[in-house]
Amino acid sequence: MKKSPHVSATPATDWLKAHGIAFTEHPYDYVEHGGTAESSKQLGVDEHAVVKTLVMQDDKAEPLVVLMHGDRTVSLKELARQIPCKKVEPCKPEVAQRHSGYLVGGTSPFGLRKAMPIYVQQSILALPRICINGGRRGFLVGLDPQVLTQALGARPVDCASPQ
Repeated sequence: MKKSPHVSATPATDWLKAHGIAFTEHPYDYVEHGGTAESSKQLGVDEHAVVKTLVMQDDKAEPLVVLMHGDRTVSLKELARQIPCKKVEPCKPEVAQRHSGYLVGGTSPFGLRKAMPIYVQQSILALPRICINGGRRGFLVGLDPQVLTQALGARPVDCASPQ
């Protein structure tokens, strides 16, 4: 097995280290619009265990983060019903970047520029291990999904839809 190249620190890895959270580094070759299908293929990981970090906004244009399985989409209607608010929609890329401090495609829920409510698809918490963005395009970190609720304070929701 070849040794994976060391990846320099990001706000996400700094946050994980500061909170004493064990994680593994998984760099891969970023492909524009490749998404979780591309990263899971390159890393040999089930796409269901690759978690995407989505920056959205509610009806008052307040930002929020949704963590979802790579092979699922967010039911915006169901999410709005559960959090509760009138509606939820994805932020435009430049708005998401301004809120999170990360480039779209490299957004991590750890080390966000701005404090935002974070919601996690509850079925993610049942997985033994997940891969989630480490704060840079082409870089995932592997960790225990319980970190999402215990250290990050993510609130479980059930809003997954098939792709």
